[in-house]
Amino acid sequence: MARVVVVGGGLGGIAASVRLAKLGHEVTLLEASARVGGPLVPVEHEGFAWDAGASFTFVPAVLRDLFRKSGRPLEAELKAELEPLEVVREHRFADGTSVRLRAGGSRAANKRALDELGPGLGDAWLAHTDGYAETWEVLRRHWAEVPWDPDHLPRETVRAVTGLLDSRETLHKRLRRAFRDERLALIAGHPFVADGHHLRNVPAWAGVQSYLEQSFGAWRVPGGRTALGGLLPALERRLTTRKVTVLTGTTALDLVLREGRAVAVRTAEGEHAADAVVVAVDPRRLPALAPLVERTMPALPPVVAHLGIEGEPPAFAHVDAGELVLHDEPLLVVRPGGTAPPGHTAWTVHGRGKISEDLVRALARHRIDIRDRVVTRVDLSPRDLVEQWSGSPHGVLWQGRGTWRQRLGPTTPVPGVYACGAHTTPGSGIPFVGLSAALVAQVLGPA
Repeated sequence: MARVVVVGGGLGGIAASVRLAKLGHEVTLLEASARVGGPLVPVEHEGFAWDAGASFTFVPAVLRDLFRKSGRPLEAELKAELEPLEVVREHRFADGTSVRLRAGGSRAANKRALDELGPGLGDAWLAHTDGYAETWEVLRRHWAEVPWDPDHLPRETVRAVTGLLDSRETLHKRLRRAFRDERLALIAGHPFVADGHHLRNVPAWAGVQSYLEQSFGAWRVPGGRTALGGLLPALERRLTTRKVTVLTGTTALDLVLREGRAVAVRTAEGEHAADAVVVAVDPRRLPALAPLVERTMPALPPVVAHLGIEGEPPAFAHVDAGELVLHDEPLLVVRPGGTAPPGHTAWTVHGRGKISEDLVRALARHRIDIRDRVVTRVDLSPRDLVEQWSGSPHGVLWQGRGTWRQRLGPTTPVPGVYACGAHTTPGSGIPFVGLSAALVAQVLGPA
């Protein structure tokens, strides 16, 4: 039985902990805050509760695999099935047009919706998303779901994977070539712009996200009106079931190296001896790893306003638990959902770009005027969020085609140190963070 210390109790750290414990390792999880979960922990204020991070996920197989490989299936733990979202996202544009997009095999519905924007736009969208099918198959089989190991792969496979990942084509260039209509480019580029990236620095292959959402859908976890619902309590129960030692309020200060190998994690309270260390936080926080990622930058969070609203605003009656994206300056993303007192509603608004006015006032310019109905709010700046989570949940900022090589994980150049989470391979977001933990478990293997 190997002693494994996991640094960071967000989704990546929790997922790695329960997987490794199920494989027979003795696991200790160190979390700096008072509760594990990171962005999964809801924001609570005056009777309201809002999802702090992602409001929904796609590729539910990642979560199902996590629970199946560590104990009872996800649905058995939740005592309910994951709920697919009928409408994932509504996009509204500066010219007054809008479109509501579905996911999870709703190709025909999306084609009809986009054709209402203009002739041929539906076919152009499907050609774009379908064009990523082969890309995902290559990445899934050799990089995202299996640890990248070029030394043990056929030469032609290595060339195919690196040729794809190292391509000079940017997402900005691909979208301009694929779409004559600017609105389609805005839709396809939205996930990256919303996460703080510039499309001229994002590699074209990263656009596979549109294909994944189109193919597998967006889902929410049941358990109340919050989109993530019972996911965090289920994860906490799984930590207990797998007998992971969880130490909250414990900040990892650095790795302890002996002859170049990690042998412990140092905290203010003392050292935690380890045969292996899994780093599930921004590597910049640990002096032993910071030089390895000095060329990278974090993708900063947006400006956020969690709103408690009196009554039932009509703007989202048809969207259910999806998002409304207002493509303008600034870019606004409105996420309805959360726990609210009777007769009230919870919304979260994200702002990107030139934030020169209050987000609620900016909504009013888009004919969503709730200024006289907001009864409480929690405003958070990017700095607030980074300090709260000890790093950015959006991971590494895309700075060109070589960025993927600058990420750590699942292995690192330091013997005995592994990495998972938003800042590592294959990237940020619930599905990819979940995959990163699975990669670490594959590399470490059974005790």
